[in-house]
Amino acid sequence: MNSQEKEITYTARNSYSTLNTLTEQTKTVWLVCHGMGYLSRYFLRYFKTLNAEENYIIAPQAPSKFYIQPKMHVGANWLTRDQTDTGMDNILNYMDAVLEAEKIPDSINFIVFGYSQGVSVAMRYLAKRQLKCNQLVLHSGGIPIELKADDFKYLSKATKVKLIYGTEDEYLNSERIEKESDRALDLFGKRVEFLPFKGKHVVNVNYINSLI
Repeated sequence: MNSQEKEITYTARNSYSTLNTLTEQTKTVWLVCHGMGYLSRYFLRYFKTLNAEENYIIAPQAPSKFYIQPKMHVGANWLTRDQTDTGMDNILNYMDAVLEAEKIPDSINFIVFGYSQGVSVAMRYLAKRQLKCNQLVLHSGGIPIELKADDFKYLSKATKVKLIYGTEDEYLNSERIEKESDRALDLFGKRVEFLPFKGKHVVNVNYINSLI
């Protein structure tokens, strides 16, 4: 048996979702990366309590969809450990296309928000593309091990970094939370603000409202 794994390049299509309208009254634009098992259009529900006139939310869609048992709901996944670099290259090109289509004003307050698996996607995109933002929010996720402090030196010292996690998170025990906290400090120094809450692996809407 002479098995080979080959690679090709082709053009793909993917959707993304937005909430509210980008106008002259918009003060803050959010780029939000959902976690595993979500779809972008449903992830937006966590941002509906924000002032609609002042906030515009862009939610990219993870490319790999699958059925979630037992009700066969459709969810999506960003990456796996198999061919992670290739998968991330595809995501980089996809995110480039999303931001090119949206044409975010340079002067706007820009927040990059990652939840769960979306943390690794958001951080890798920032590091690879040196995307500037006013605030980086890491919610209940792990920081990619390959990233270094040098990858984020381009960020302004005024860029806020916030680490949100539930103290009863079933995926992040106390040891893992301590590890991720140390990683955040290694990457961003004393500007990291830690925001724990009593709860499990869920999006904390109250903290979302307090980020602006």
